Formats: sequence, C-alpha cells, structure tokens
Amino acid sequence: MNRMFSRQLVFYVGIFVVALLLGIAVAALLVNITDRKEEEAQYPLKVVEVSADELDPAVWGENFPMEYDQFVRTEENYGETKYGGSEPYSKLEKYPALVRLWAGYAFSKDHNEERGHYYAQIDQEETQRVKIVEQPGACINCHAGDVPQLIEELGWEEFNHTPYNDLVDRLTIGSTCGDCHDPDTMALRITRPAFINAMEKRGIDIENASRQEMRTYVCAQCHVEYYFAGENKVLTFPWDNGTTIDDIDKYYIDIGFKDWVHAETGAPMLKMQHPEYEMWTTGIHARSGVSCADCHMPYMRVGGVKISDHWLRSPLNNVNQSCGTCHNWPEEELADRITDSQDTTAGLLRRSEEALLSSQDAIVAAKEAGLTDEELVDVFALQKRAQMRWDFVSSENSTGFHSPQEAARILAESIDLARQAELAVNTLMAEKAESQVRK
Repeated sequence: MNRMFSRQLVFYVGIFVVALLLGIAVAALLVNITDRKEEEAQYPLKVVEVSADELDPAVWGENFPMEYDQFVRTEENYGETKYGGSEPYSKLEKYPALVRLWAGYAFSKDHNEERGHYYAQIDQEETQRVKIVEQPGACINCHAGDVPQLIEELGWEEFNHTPYNDLVDRLTIGSTCGDCHDPDTMALRITRPAFINAMEKRGIDIENASRQEMRTYVCAQCHVEYYFAGENKVLTFPWDNGTTIDDIDKYYIDIGFKDWVHAETGAPMLKMQHPEYEMWTTGIHARSGVSCADCHMPYMRVGGVKISDHWLRSPLNNVNQSCGTCHNWPEEELADRITDSQDTTAGLLRRSEEALLSSQDAIVAAKEAGLTDEELVDVFALQKRAQMRWDFVSSENSTGFHSPQEAARILAESIDLARQAELAVNTLMAEKAESQVRK
C-alpha cells in the first residue's frame, strides 16, 4: 500500500513539475513575443535611409516618429519654473549683482535664461556676447548640429580658432538627432572631441561605457565647465585633477589661466560655465546610478510602446514621470521637495553675492587710497577663488538641486574666501595708515 502511494506521489509530482516547466516556458515565450512586438513597434523597418551627415530631425523622424514628435516640442515655451524654465528673461535684471561681479566681461552686458534645445544656435547668434567680443569657433561646439561636419572639414584645431563670425553663416540648425545618436544603429554616441579628450586624460575609455553611462555622457559633451586653451583657442575641459570645484581650481592655478581682468578691482578672474555634469557627479542621484536622461528624458508610454521622452526640459514640468518613478509621493510633495532645496541654495547665492560685493568695494576703496596691484596680489587671488565658487553654483542650471550639500559647501567657501579678502584689504589699509603716521 505504501509503495503504491509512493508511486502515485512520484507520478503526480512529476506531472506537476512538467506542468510547471511548461508554464514557465510558455510564459517566457509570451514575454519574448511581447518584447519583440514592442521592439518592432519602437524600432521599425527603416522608412528612409539616414545618411551620416543628415542634420534635419524630420528625416530621422521618418523612422522614429514618436521620438521626433517629442523632440520638436523643445521649440515650445512651457513657461517659468521658480528658478528656470523656458521663458527667456534677463538674469542681469533679476539679479543686478551679476553686472558688477562680471564687470569688464561680456556676461555683464547680456545674460538670459536659456530656452529649449531648439534655440541652441538661434540664441547664441542673437546674444550680445558674440557681438561685443570676437569669439572663436570653439564657442559653437554645443550650439549647432553642424559642428561635427565643420570639424571633419576644417580639423579640430582649425575649427576652434576660426573666428565665430567667419563660421556663423554656415550654421543651419541647433541640436539635432545626430548629436547623440548613430544614424545606422541609433546607439548613443559622443560627437564632440573635447569630452573624449577630457575623459582620456582621466583614464576613462568611453568605448567601454554602459548604455546607462552613455545616457549621461551624451549630455556631458556640453553641460560642463570649459575654457579655450592656447593660441588656437582649443576647447578644453579642466578635468585633469577631477571634476570638483577644488580640482578645477587647482587646475587653473597650476596653468595660470584667467578669463578676464575685473574692471573694478583689476583682479585676474575666472568665469565658470554651466557645470551641470560636474555638480551632478557629487550628488546622490549620480551615486545611485541615475543618469541625466532618467530625469530630463524619462521613459514614457506611447500606446503600448515605451520610449524616452525627447522633450528635454525641467523635471518640474514633468514631475510624475521624472521623479515619481522612484519617489512614491504626490506630485505636489515632489515639487515642493525640489523647490525647498533650491530655495536654500538661492538664499546662499544671494549671501555669497553680498560678501563678494563687500570685498569688491573694499578693494576698490583700497586702490583709491593708493594700494597697488602688487600689494593686492594675494587679495586678488582670494577674490578670484571666491567668485569662481559662487559662479560654479550660479551658472549651474539646477540651482543646486543636482547636489544640494555640495552646492552649500561651495557657497560657504565662497563667502569665507570673500570675507578673507575683505579682511586682508582692511589689514593692508590699517598697516598703510600706521606706516604713514610713523612717517
């Protein structure tokens, strides 16, 4: 009896195992079929051949209409966020301190909130900054889809030092699909040499980058701090020591670089550009493996197909998709968390500006009282280092959100260095006064 029961148990267990395996196989087959259908819908047979030098997004859109429909929306004005958005306004009017902080530099004459990627080349051509000062072709690097072709034609160094005004009439379009995608495979790719050169110097081979890393790297081609090196004005990222403000500061000190001489104080100064990538590298999202595209180009559903939203914009304009995938809170709560963080950074920016202007006033007064540039050389160094830290946060377009604690640390250093400069000036003035009394 026990043997019969055992045989029956083995028989039924065997049937159960076979059924389970068949069920798993069928489920896997169905998932595979579904995936293939989605892939077929997302990556259809080519309607048109896209050539390697095709700049018109509409042609790429023949093969990828869903992505194209979103990409063309970068022309839309979705309005202001509290500290950004796509509504163009004068930052010089909103933050008057900038005029004095950048005195003697073109940014003190024209500095506006940027619009969408569609306007990258248009806004550059219209800004007064390219009219006040003759700029090199290197300025075009991130503003026009024509750049890779110009580099191929002219060569990297020739492209960089050719005057901007000699090339502007050859520019036809701002950001385009080819900036980030291979036309044959649609794989993400790097098209700007400066990023490749900078990563090579850091010992990073982007050929081995994962797709998730590439979802940041394609943005880091442009959203970075840079300068024009040497007589040929070669576009260069100052990352040899690393990408933090301290690493960048050391780099510029070591090579003795300056962007301009401050019109009020006479100090050699540095202008930080839009270091979104550098700031992001120090934040919790970077440490968690979150890419730029995860927040600024989140996945979305179009029918039964999942695509990356190619309407690149502030996550505040798309909070549920940009943030809600990972953070299970109501939309209003998510938006409040972002703006609360930005409010803190904005407050520190204003305090930093006050400290910088106070030290600037002290330096101006000292020069009027007879102190020479030679006597003020150490003060100038403090002014430069203080202002570049403020500028690093001010010019970084997240108002600190990419790395709130790092933004606060940098601005605390800016305030400290500015106050050190002011104290050093007052000490020099006191010493000069005492010396005159002794005489």
